[in-house]
Amino acid sequence: MARGFSKAIIMGNLTRDPEMRSTPNGAQVCGFSVAVNRTYKDSSGQQQESVSFIDCSAWGKAGEIIAQYAKKGSGIMVSGRLDQRSWEDKEGQKRSRVEIVVEDFNFIGGGARGNSDGGSEAGTSSAAADVAPSDISDDPIDLSEIPF
Repeated sequence: MARGFSKAIIMGNLTRDPEMRSTPNGAQVCGFSVAVNRTYKDSSGQQQESVSFIDCSAWGKAGEIIAQYAKKGSGIMVSGRLDQRSWEDKEGQKRSRVEIVVEDFNFIGGGARGNSDGGSEAGTSSAAADVAPSDISDDPIDLSEIPF
């Protein structure tokens, strides 16, 4: 029998602020949903757009970072495995849900400069913003100074 493999990669925007929870044994898990947009042409040639809403959960440190820095509308790319959970609701109906259990993630897009908290958004670098075009000289580059 072949061994199974599950991997999903999505990129989109958070549909709501991430929710951090703790399990009864103290493990931290962050739940969030990502809207993934897709454009296509229908049979008449008209451009259409559809949106899929994908539930995700991030455990441990990854979940803490996402909960701290991401908010509704933030761009994110996540990769992880698909997991299906089943349960009975209060009315006794069987329910199931497929979600991505996050193994890796990246924040997409930069934060607006001059955030109200004075900090920079996670996933962005402020080092490039510290160099102005006037700071760069027109002197020729000495290739012997390149370390590789």
